[in-house]
Amino acid sequence: MIHPTVSNRNLGRFDTPASPCARETRGRATREGMVAGIVVTALFGLATALPLSAQTPASWPGAGPTSPAAAALHPDAADRADVPAAAPMPDRAEVYYPPRGSWARKSPAEVGMDPALTDSAVAFALAHETPWSLDMAEQLARNTSQERYPEIQGPYKDRGRPAGLIIKNGYIVAEWGDLERVDMTFSISKSYLATTFGLALDRGLIRDVHDRVAEYMPPEDDGFTSPHNAPITWHMMLRQTNEWEGALWGKPDSADRRRGIDRELQEPGTFWEYNDVRVNRTALSLLRVWRRPLPEVLKEYVMDPIGASDTWQWHGYRNAYVEIDGRRMQSVSGGGHWGGGVWINTYDHARFGYLHLRRGRWGDRQILSEEWVRMATSPGDVHPVYGYMWWVNAGRRQFSNAPETSFFALGAGTNVIWVEPAHDLVVVVRWIDNRQVNAFIGKVMAALGEKAAE
Repeated sequence: MIHPTVSNRNLGRFDTPASPCARETRGRATREGMVAGIVVTALFGLATALPLSAQTPASWPGAGPTSPAAAALHPDAADRADVPAAAPMPDRAEVYYPPRGSWARKSPAEVGMDPALTDSAVAFALAHETPWSLDMAEQLARNTSQERYPEIQGPYKDRGRPAGLIIKNGYIVAEWGDLERVDMTFSISKSYLATTFGLALDRGLIRDVHDRVAEYMPPEDDGFTSPHNAPITWHMMLRQTNEWEGALWGKPDSADRRRGIDRELQEPGTFWEYNDVRVNRTALSLLRVWRRPLPEVLKEYVMDPIGASDTWQWHGYRNAYVEIDGRRMQSVSGGGHWGGGVWINTYDHARFGYLHLRRGRWGDRQILSEEWVRMATSPGDVHPVYGYMWWVNAGRRQFSNAPETSFFALGAGTNVIWVEPAHDLVVVVRWIDNRQVNAFIGKVMAALGEKAAE
């Protein structure tokens, strides 16, 4: 059942479906001369990333190996430390890309996986369902019960049962659950948000990840005008090291200060904190750069080209609207903490993960620059297990059973997109007990012939 926005002081049920954000509309062309912005999706975990390559598709205006857009993709040297070596890409002629509406399958044995151990991994995922209630109103009330600002401001829906896919060498080798069910995905939304930043950076709408966000905001937006907020860069917003101070959509940043509600704020760029108010401020900032709703941007430039369904949705809060160029637009949320976020089926999650496995390429199109993908999934300087709203596995500190080359989109519940380039692997697992994710990863690795770390 889908529920529109309600206060969690009165989490009543409604039968009115939330309006889909994945419409067939096309926004107007992005303005020339704007500067590209990178939005990163922060997830539940620590991030390790792949190294960065410097190829920006030459077919894009202003792009190319020596263009400003390509040069802007290089992070500080500190961000490049301890980056695992990139796995070699398969020969392009041999790479399979699933067409819209279908995905080819192979048996585990055909791709070199042990059939019995693959079945064991699937059985484990099914047997270790999340302890979360199926009733999302009940679960969100539990999640926010100790918060100072617990009001649920976006739509939500009851969750499904465990589901997942294992994709090896591009082919589905294992699947379980209802893969077409559209479910909330919580902080995996952040990785989708980061992608809209990557698109902006690739297109020159944002000049450099180290530009101050204030430079891109219109006069009516004072979110980055205070002495504390003025130095904040896109890099800090995506890394969640920004320490942004303020209120947005009725919630102050202190509503989600997970490392101390009343702590003293640190200098921007020096302190990592997972904070959904600040992530939502990133979404609003990107909306102002694109000047069109981010779901439209994602649909046109990513989801449609990779053959995703028309069932996914991206929601914001009931009060999260601004007017741009005479058009009323909703600013989306980067998770489902207080409702909203990306709602999507398992196949579409897998396509998104597969795009990143292929370093931004889909068939004969470079959807995201290879450099952006590698940057987004590289470890941060302040918090090495967090990239640009992707989790990475530097030192195998996020998941000890996964290789260092792995990176993850993670959401509460627990929802996981696991990308493992060294083994040409994408795994999506939904509604698994968070305490069992590492063990599940170990079972998949065992099916690949790799010994688990624990």
